[in-house]
Amino acid sequence: LIYCYRKPKTKRAKRFLEKREPKLKENTKNAMLIKGGNANLTVTEVLKDIYAVKKPFAVLYKKKNITRPFEDQTSLEFFSKKSDCSLFLFGSHNKKRPNNLIIGRMFDYHVLDMIELGVEKFVSLKDVKNSKCPEGTKPMLIFAGDMFDVNEEYRRLKSLLIDFFRGPSVPSIRLAGLEYVLHFTALDGKIYMRSYKVLLKKSGCKIPRIELEEMGPSLDLVMRRTHLASDDLYKLSLKQPKALKPKKKKNISHDVFGTTYGRIHMQKQDLSKLQTRKMKGLKKRPAEKSAEDGGASPKKSKSG
Repeated sequence: LIYCYRKPKTKRAKRFLEKREPKLKENTKNAMLIKGGNANLTVTEVLKDIYAVKKPFAVLYKKKNITRPFEDQTSLEFFSKKSDCSLFLFGSHNKKRPNNLIIGRMFDYHVLDMIELGVEKFVSLKDVKNSKCPEGTKPMLIFAGDMFDVNEEYRRLKSLLIDFFRGPSVPSIRLAGLEYVLHFTALDGKIYMRSYKVLLKKSGCKIPRIELEEMGPSLDLVMRRTHLASDDLYKLSLKQPKALKPKKKKNISHDVFGTTYGRIHMQKQDLSKLQTRKMKGLKKRPAEKSAEDGGASPKKSKSG
């Protein structure tokens, strides 16, 4: 198999290819939301609401696409390469699996893992008449339930949801920017997704009083089929380049209290030549000096 690389003919094409090249710090992950060939109104509204939450790092395909991700993944991989998206949410509906959602992620434009979820109850953004957060707000993610730590499928679902909703990496955080909460609860075989707006109220001190106001969308989900990557492939997808790994500092250690200790290596010193404090009691006599100089007679002091 011979791969022919064609050089870009325009500056715009060159910038486009440079944007897709591997980087030490990767771009913010984009998500594509695809509607299946037999999607109903509920699935369509779910995709629209999650697109509104995920914007501007999302692409919504409005046309229906007849595909089955668990049987054939080529169409998903094609859309992933076309739109440069590493996350996807596919919605469909049929008699066997009503109100079906498939959430997944890509690695090197191939499906890494995906999980099928069924929507049992749905409340959309427009059904809740409260104020909304502005577009592009980075959410705070909260996971409740032992299943997210005990069960391997739920653990992978937690990792997948964090990847999907985390948003861009930011160097600093301000208090006023913490205004959006996504809460996931795993209980009795179901996953409850709730979204809240954070209200900062006056409390009479520097720390404000916090209240949560339901904003929508809210989903009651049940897990169906799963397609998880093998341990070797999953470990390969988490591998970091050497340039990002912190360099190990030698001869430095820390104790339990956080105190830093350093070890210094020095050459062997001749203590006889060590400069000491000048005192009359430590002053050498002429006989000692002559012995050190090899028996040479000391100079006579001048008479007054």
